[in-house]
Amino acid sequence: MALNQVATERGIDPQVVLETIKAAILAAYRKDHGTAELEKLRIEVNSENGETKIFKEDKDITPPGFGRIAAQTAKQVILQRIREAEKQAVLEDYSNRIGTIVSGMILRFDGPNIIVDISRMEAVMPPQEQVLVERYKLNQRLTFYIKGIRETGRGGEIIVSRADKGLIVGLFKREVPEVQNGAVEIKDIARETGLRSKVAVSSRSAGVDPVGSCVGQKGVRVQAVISELGGIEKIDIIQWSPEINQFIIAALSPAKEVEVKIDEKKKSALAIVPDDQLSLAIGKEGQNVRLAAKLTGWKIDLKGKSEVKEKPKKAKEIGKEEKKKEVKKKEEEKEKPKTPKEKPKNP
Repeated sequence: MALNQVATERGIDPQVVLETIKAAILAAYRKDHGTAELEKLRIEVNSENGETKIFKEDKDITPPGFGRIAAQTAKQVILQRIREAEKQAVLEDYSNRIGTIVSGMILRFDGPNIIVDISRMEAVMPPQEQVLVERYKLNQRLTFYIKGIRETGRGGEIIVSRADKGLIVGLFKREVPEVQNGAVEIKDIARETGLRSKVAVSSRSAGVDPVGSCVGQKGVRVQAVISELGGIEKIDIIQWSPEINQFIIAALSPAKEVEVKIDEKKKSALAIVPDDQLSLAIGKEGQNVRLAAKLTGWKIDLKGKSEVKEKPKKAKEIGKEEKKKEVKKKEEEKEKPKTPKEKPKNP
């Protein structure tokens, strides 16, 4: 019963506890009686009452007790093995939760890494998974994305992230029931960590508005996601479309009245935007068009309408100038006096 209680409290298999006790008894016996013929020893533990016996070639050689040092050795073995088994059980549990989000608290800073308490386990957030514009503090509670489990010399360690776009997916699943139950699908995310993200969504159920579902009444749902990201990262939610023209137009929002001409072979698009919308389409330091290109997977060139109109006009003007030059050249050639040919002299 005691074995089962320990196993339940630690979240490990009772058989693991049993094997741990056997290893501890063997270690204690070796400490008191030496290491000779240890391979011939057999340990039996009664799981009901905890009674332990040692057999050598089917002969009971159980000592009446162990010395202080042997008992201390047995205790250390039990504690170490149980800790290892507990860690392994937790790792197995979290391996099934890779790709989800978890709440955690920052425990300490280990060089460039941040150690996070995620309940029953410590996780590591390496520098590449941190957001540069975020300022992390001890005992700070945040939501993290479980990215994977990395094997090290000390065993497996859980890697968490604040920079991965999976964090945004997890937050929308938590805040938006339609995303959680699959009525709304997040098709893709383009993210510049800590600055801005574009989220393409589509509906799997008739009558469900994917953009409206994610934004929420008065923007309450998307604001909850932004707050979890520190309140500094902007999020644009756009309607995904299988028609690439429509998808690119939506991806370039908040710019309006956009016309798109696509080149299937080069997988590039020319987006023609009203002059007063050009700065919105480009975005700060080209951020908007850059995220739109990343989201759609197409190269996007932006041009204002006036620029597109000027080019044909300039081409016509150049053509007229060339014709004028040609006509003038011909007229000049006509006006030139013809010189008479000289008669050849008789020899």
